[in-house]
Amino acid sequence: MRSYKTEGIIIKRRNFGEADRIITVFTKLNGKIQIKAAGVRRITSRRSSHVELLNHSFLTLYKGRSLPILTEAQTVEDFSSLKNNLKMIGIAYHLCELIDSLCAENQEHPLVFSLFLQTLAGLSEGKDAKQVVHNFENTLLAELGFSLHTPLIRTIDTHTAIENILERKLKTTQLLSHFL
Repeated sequence: MRSYKTEGIIIKRRNFGEADRIITVFTKLNGKIQIKAAGVRRITSRRSSHVELLNHSFLTLYKGRSLPILTEAQTVEDFSSLKNNLKMIGIAYHLCELIDSLCAENQEHPLVFSLFLQTLAGLSEGKDAKQVVHNFENTLLAELGFSLHTPLIRTIDTHTAIENILERKLKTTQLLSHFL
C-alpha cells in the first residue's frame, strides 16, 4: 500500500522551500517520523491548521521517495488551553524536546505515545505542572529502558539524568526553570 493512515502528535516543524514544511510527528504505531507537508504554508491550505505544533491529529500519508507526504489531516485535539498560556506552552515544548531527543525514528512506542497524550491532557486540565512533568520524565526514562533503579540516576534529578544520556544540555531547561 502506498498510502496509509496514522495517529500522531506534532512535536517539531521547520520550513522547507517556499510553501512546504517538514514536520516531525510522534505517532502511535510508527514512533517518531518526519513527513513532508507540501503547500501547508500557503494561505489557501486546508491542512495547515491541522498540523500545528502539539496538535493530536489523524494523518493520511503517501509513501514518497524519501519522506512520507501528507495528503489529509484531521485534528482530534488541538490543546488550545496550553497554547494560550505562556507557562504551559513552555512546559509543552520541553516535553516535545524530550520526545524528539530520546526516541529514535521509526521505532514503535505505543506506551510512550499514550503517556505523552495523557500528560498533555493533564496539563490542559490544570493539574500541578511540576508533578506532571516529573512523572512524565520518570515514566519516559523507564519506558525507554533508562531505568531509574540504577544508582547513578537515583542520586540525581531527572533533568541531569536526561542531559547525561543525551550528552548535551536541554534547550528548554532554562525556560522550564522559570515556570516550575
